[in-house]
Amino acid sequence: MAYRTEDPTTRSREQFTFPQLRGGWLTRGVEGRFSVYLPWGGEVVRWTESADGSWSEAVSLGGGGLLPILAVGQGPDRYVHLVGLRPTSSGDDHVELVHATQYQTGRPAAEWRSLGHSNGRAPWTGNPSVAVDAKGCAYVFTRNGGGGLSVRAQKESGGWHPWWDLNGWGTDPSPVAAVNGAGLVELYTATAQGLLRYVQEEPGGVPVRQDVVPAEVTFGTLAAVTGPSGHVSLYYCDKEGRVCVWSPGRSPQAMPFIAAVGTGPLAASRCRIDGVDCTVLAQQSADGRLSLAAYPAEQEMAGAWWAETGQPHGPLLTTLEQGLDGGLVAAAVGEGPVLITTRQKRSSEGILLDTWRSIM
Repeated sequence: MAYRTEDPTTRSREQFTFPQLRGGWLTRGVEGRFSVYLPWGGEVVRWTESADGSWSEAVSLGGGGLLPILAVGQGPDRYVHLVGLRPTSSGDDHVELVHATQYQTGRPAAEWRSLGHSNGRAPWTGNPSVAVDAKGCAYVFTRNGGGGLSVRAQKESGGWHPWWDLNGWGTDPSPVAAVNGAGLVELYTATAQGLLRYVQEEPGGVPVRQDVVPAEVTFGTLAAVTGPSGHVSLYYCDKEGRVCVWSPGRSPQAMPFIAAVGTGPLAASRCRIDGVDCTVLAQQSADGRLSLAAYPAEQEMAGAWWAETGQPHGPLLTTLEQGLDGGLVAAAVGEGPVLITTRQKRSSEGILLDTWRSIM
C-alpha cells in the first residue's frame, strides 16, 4: 500500500535532487487523465490530473529510501510500472532495483518489491529502463557491472524470471526500452563503436543482441517512439551536434535528421497535428527554453524545424505524451524544483501550445 513518511505538500525544497528519469514519467490513464511521477526525498511522489484539468496535491507512493532515479513504463492495460534504485541494508554502496505498480489513475501503488541486481551485490552500474509487452509483463533493463545489459522480466503466470545477461560492452548508462507494433520488447543503447539493439524474436523470449551499427553517439541523449508502421525509431545526438534517427525496421543505417538546439537529452512522442499523425521531438535549447520539432510520422524526408516555447529555465528534463484526443501533452521538471505542464491547443493550426502552468 502507499504510505507517507511526511506530507509531500510541505516537503522541503532543499531535499529535492535533480533526478535521472527514464521512460514516460507523464502517464495517461484509461479515462484520459494524466499523472506525473518524480523521485523526491527517498520516495516516489505523484500528482494526478482532475476531470476539470486541475492537478491534485502531491501524494507519496513510498519507496523506502529511493535514490533520485526513476524509470516508468506503461502497458496496453494502462497500468503504470515504477522502477527505482534503493541502497541495500548492508551499509555499503550497494544498490538494488525495486518495482511497484499503479493499477488505476490516482489510486495507491502496490507494494514496492526488490528485484535485486543483475550482479547480486553491486554499486550503481547504470540507470534502469522499463518496457511493458503486449501481455502486460514488465521488462526491467539495466547496465551491468561488465558494461553490458541485463534484464529481468515478469512471468505471465506471475512472479519474475531470473536476471538474463544480454551481453554487450561499454554501453550508455541510460538505455532506452520500447515496445514495437507486434507487442515485442526492444532495447536500444550505444557504445563507442555505435548503436546497439536488442529485440525479442517471440513473445516472452529473451531479447537478442543485434550487430552494432556504426555511429558517433552522445551518451544520455537517446529517445525512442513506435511509429504507425509498428517499427521503433530511435533518436539521438551525434558528436557533430545533429539529431539523428535510426529505425532498423525501415532503414539499416542511422541518418542525420535535424540540427540539435542543445546538448541535453531528447524526448519523443506522437500526436495529431491538423489531423496528421506526427512525431514530435523535444530538447532544451541553449538559451534554456524548451524547443519542439514535428513532422509527419516516419516521413523524415519532409524535414522538421524547431520552435521554442515557454520561458528560459535552468536544466530541464522533458517528457511527452499523447492525449485521448490525439493532442500533445508535455511535462518538464527542473531545479528549484520546477514542475510544469502544457497541452497542444485544440483549435490552432500547427503545433501551438497553451501557456506553461505549474503543477506543484
